[in-house]
Amino acid sequence: MSIWKDQGPAKKDAAPLPPEPSPVPLRDTSAADFSPAVTAPPGTRPVERVAPAESLKESLIAADLTIEGKIEGTGDIRIAGRFKGDVNVQGDLTIETGAKLNGGVRAKKVTIAGELEGNIESAARVELLASGVLVGDVKAGSLTVAAGSRMRGQADFGWDEPAAKAGKSGSTEPGAAA
Repeated sequence: MSIWKDQGPAKKDAAPLPPEPSPVPLRDTSAADFSPAVTAPPGTRPVERVAPAESLKESLIAADLTIEGKIEGTGDIRIAGRFKGDVNVQGDLTIETGAKLNGGVRAKKVTIAGELEGNIESAARVELLASGVLVGDVKAGSLTVAAGSRMRGQADFGWDEPAAKAGKSGSTEPGAAA
């Protein structure tokens, strides 16, 4: 008695096998989503794979581009080319080595490896890397300056906003009327 099933060619009079069900897509592949659809084998529960939040919303200005305008949004921006205008994002701004930005900046985190000619008006964190050049004023929660970097301007960091302090502690500034 054999425990192996005969793997030989099917007989001519055997009934045809039913078609296999199509794979179930794991992600909605709308027109805006250009990533490949991942499928699960039939009979299994689909599982959605999600990329880390940091990598989902990063826009790039490539090294061979020069753009003039205004950037506003919630995602991260990486500048490898040249941009002239203000940048106001709720995410991170990275200025690559060889890149140049002329304009004001508001971002959560600003990393400068290239050149920034303009003021950083508001940032939680600013990193000026060794190849970085900053010509302008900085207002940030924290500032990291690497050896070899260059800066011309005023730096204001480590101070809370007076309104934010009053809101956190629930008290008013000394000398203020109650």
